[in-house]
Amino acid sequence: MDRITLGQLASMKRERQPIACLTCYDATFARLLEQAGVEVVLVGDSLGNVIQGHASTLPVSVDDMVYHTKSVARALSAPLLIADLPFLSYTTPAQALASAHRLMGEGGAQMVKLEGGAQVLDMVRALSDFGVPVCVHLGLLPQSVHRLGGYRYQGREAGAAERIRADARALQEAGAELLVVECVPAQLAGELRQQLRMPVIGIGAGADCDGQVLVLHDMLGAHRGRPPRFSRDFLTGQTGGLSGALAAYVAAVKSGAFPGPEQTLF
Repeated sequence: MDRITLGQLASMKRERQPIACLTCYDATFARLLEQAGVEVVLVGDSLGNVIQGHASTLPVSVDDMVYHTKSVARALSAPLLIADLPFLSYTTPAQALASAHRLMGEGGAQMVKLEGGAQVLDMVRALSDFGVPVCVHLGLLPQSVHRLGGYRYQGREAGAAERIRADARALQEAGAELLVVECVPAQLAGELRQQLRMPVIGIGAGADCDGQVLVLHDMLGAHRGRPPRFSRDFLTGQTGGLSGALAAYVAAVKSGAFPGPEQTLF
């Protein structure tokens, strides 16, 4: 696989070739993801849940993100590597630039991701103006879990859906080049895919997206407690072990078999 670029992801969107993305936190799994054909690897602040054992992503620090991003970057040669800016590490343009510098300069990320809509426009604009590729995240925002009252689907009411549409358009104009949309109705995600120039990667957002992402541990059935309703266990019953499970996930995304109706809740 050649090095994946943002330009190639944009071409995949235009040609309706689904983009396969997974989270990753270490070098061993990074190698397996690349071998399976994953185009985008996300070092997510979900490491707070699945690696550190926290109840949310909020305790994750920039130091944590740099450490895990560096570990993943050492093992990758082709996939695009994105790293999350953790909670309260991008409250001002200057802070966002400093945090992004660490994730890219020390960690080896090629793109950073941040959560939010209108409130992060200045940060997205500053990052983009200084040459930092930016992925944005709308819908369910894990860093805002306490304000949202839990991990709940977003955008189901007309007003909330329109706010997500307006935020997505504004973020794109501010310089964002990729959108992750989480736990929103499939119809809304499909509208965003059609309306935006940037690729739209869904998680719990139905099949009508430009690509799909899952937390690695969820798609391997290694989650704590009840699995997310939008996920699927690709490992149980898989004769090929971990490599087979990852290859099955990529194939299911590419064919459109995942997410299916049972993972599409609204």
